[in-house]
Amino acid sequence: MALGLNREHLDLAEAVRGWANRHCPAELTRAAIDGPDSGSARYADTLRPRLAEQGLLGLHVPEEHGGQGYGITEAAVALEELGRALVPGGFLPTVLASAALLAGSGPPKLIAGLADGSVAGAVSLAPGVEGRAGPHDGLILDGTSSPVLGASLADIVVLPAQTDQGDVWVAVDAADLEITVLDSLDLTRPSARVQADHVSVPADRILAGLATVTATALAATLFGAEACGIADWAVQTAAEYAKLRHQFGRPIGQFQAVKHRCAWMLTAAEQAAAAVWDAARAQQGGIDGDAGREAEFAAAVAAVVAVDAAVSCANECIQVLGGIGYTWEHDAHLYYRRALSLRALLGPSGDWAQRVAALARDGVSRPPQVDLPAAAEALRAQIRDELAAIAALDAAARTERLAAAGWVTPHLPRPWGRGAEPLEQVIIAQEMQAARLRGPGLAIGAWVVPALVQYGTQAQQEQFLPPTLRGEIIWCQLFSEPGAGSDLAGLSTRAERVEGDEAGGAGWRLTGQKIWTSLAKQAAWAICVARSDPAAPKHAGITYFLVDMTAPGVSVRPLREITGDAMFNEVFLDGVFVPDHHVVGEVNGGWRVARTTLANERVSLSASWTFGCGVPELLGALRNLGREPGPALLEQAGRLVSEGHAIDLLGVRVTLKQLSGTEPGATGSVRKLLGMRHAQQVAEACWAMPGAEGALADSHWSRAVLFTRALTIGGGTTDIQLNIIGERILGLPRDPEPTPGS
Repeated sequence: MALGLNREHLDLAEAVRGWANRHCPAELTRAAIDGPDSGSARYADTLRPRLAEQGLLGLHVPEEHGGQGYGITEAAVALEELGRALVPGGFLPTVLASAALLAGSGPPKLIAGLADGSVAGAVSLAPGVEGRAGPHDGLILDGTSSPVLGASLADIVVLPAQTDQGDVWVAVDAADLEITVLDSLDLTRPSARVQADHVSVPADRILAGLATVTATALAATLFGAEACGIADWAVQTAAEYAKLRHQFGRPIGQFQAVKHRCAWMLTAAEQAAAAVWDAARAQQGGIDGDAGREAEFAAAVAAVVAVDAAVSCANECIQVLGGIGYTWEHDAHLYYRRALSLRALLGPSGDWAQRVAALARDGVSRPPQVDLPAAAEALRAQIRDELAAIAALDAAARTERLAAAGWVTPHLPRPWGRGAEPLEQVIIAQEMQAARLRGPGLAIGAWVVPALVQYGTQAQQEQFLPPTLRGEIIWCQLFSEPGAGSDLAGLSTRAERVEGDEAGGAGWRLTGQKIWTSLAKQAAWAICVARSDPAAPKHAGITYFLVDMTAPGVSVRPLREITGDAMFNEVFLDGVFVPDHHVVGEVNGGWRVARTTLANERVSLSASWTFGCGVPELLGALRNLGREPGPALLEQAGRLVSEGHAIDLLGVRVTLKQLSGTEPGATGSVRKLLGMRHAQQVAEACWAMPGAEGALADSHWSRAVLFTRALTIGGGTTDIQLNIIGERILGLPRDPEPTPGS
């Protein structure tokens, strides 16, 4: 769940984590709590110099100002790790102050001091101080701010002054202000109220280049980065405790309620990491022009998603810990306190959600992009030339060439694909789109092809793969059964051996019922799993067959759904004969073949399966509402836009992890789980907008609400997906196997 994706960022995170373990163990944080000023002296005397020695205070500061010359993304990576370690003191407010001074073209000497640790900073995010014209083009400040994070540790306070021309940001010496330390909810880091009483600010301390939208976007990004560390700590702490704590004779992580709670926590943390990662990248260019509005959008999404994730994950962690989590001695409440403080200081997530909605309604978005290395351009030129030649052919020849040359499934080995590595797959997808080339829609065939490539005989491959890749064969999948949906290994369809004689060859007779089968009425062939050895263990004794849908004994009955349509079907197999040469893989080895698709997923840029219930449709419904939406509706829309953007980012992050050779981890599983739920929520929101019109059956969104109920059932229910995340990603114990006869 780390923010960083490439090796450099992962190495940076590891280095910062090592620094925190050495110099800021839990005992030091506890000592800071017991101090008179939340560890202020310890931070100033010990931690700040050590952070400066490591260059962490100036990661984002250009070298000409005494920094390391990186950017906000690197600062965010460091903040995530320091948040995970709950490092006390003024690191976050100082980094925010130097970032604000850089954006506002502030005094270089101040920026250098913040980077080398000789100066500490803080930033006030709320109005309260007024400014009026002073001598020599300066300002005179009067007024009192809301609580300011780290102000009592600061030498410089950056704050907005309300003037007749709007907010003007200034950098003020803390010694010129009256700073009152407050009783902070966060016990590890102080907040203070700042008061200006006729304070004179010279012209060179006025940050003419800093706008409020820039300052708040930087704060949202950096606060969000620390929130990611808090969320991840909470997820890992809860999961580890759930593995060890026993109740009723077994670990509590085996109980589905606890397992699902931890899995939902992980999804929140993954979304947070994706949103903050994107916001940090967006801030590199500042908040000017179209790119600036995109940066504002990305930061607002992070403000909605990430800080709330820290609050919810810390809260859920306490719940998983139970009584021990409610004690003063456990660190869980310290993380919860810090998360709550971040939320309060940054501002309500509902306000940020409305900001996201307003930007989105104005057409502002930030399409996910994959930035490729310069070395990819030579490969791109070659691919572009080859595809241009194909694009010039007529339709039939185009389809033939795309299939024969491996462009339809480039991730597969030749001759059925191109043996393309992740980088080449991404370029092919981009250039296919640019050339307006589309391979045939394979539908279920996209699952068949990898299975036949890996396990099929040469004869099977030659018979089925070329026409499938040309889109000439429609396939269906005979997997699910009335008694075996998500529990596919519990299937009961029988495959009985038939020995060959003079009348025909050897093979199998299939008897059983399959359900929820798409395209069964149109399909010429089916992939089917059936139990060939009933005495074998559950996942063994299953064989994978290719079934001719016109064979005697196959009957299809449409299955009417809640929408009134019949997209799915029941398929009955009554002694259907399948010859031996249509068995894929080994007899009784079909479970492995059925799982092949999971191991052969291609690299995808970002495709989201929203079935017409995504962010564009949501914004269209808002624009067609016929009235100005109220704050509640705008907040709901902003939250959905934020989640949709985060889900798209999860897809990009999977791709980038594959490109960099790092393990995608939970990202893909989380994206699948969230995507289906997101489509349902969009449909519900759009259905509710017109009010009473939603009671009509012919309403588009009434039908969409009904249709999307299937999304969290098909392909493994939400509950099963949560089990998978809990067990395979977090390592929680699996459910116990049922005892025989139960």
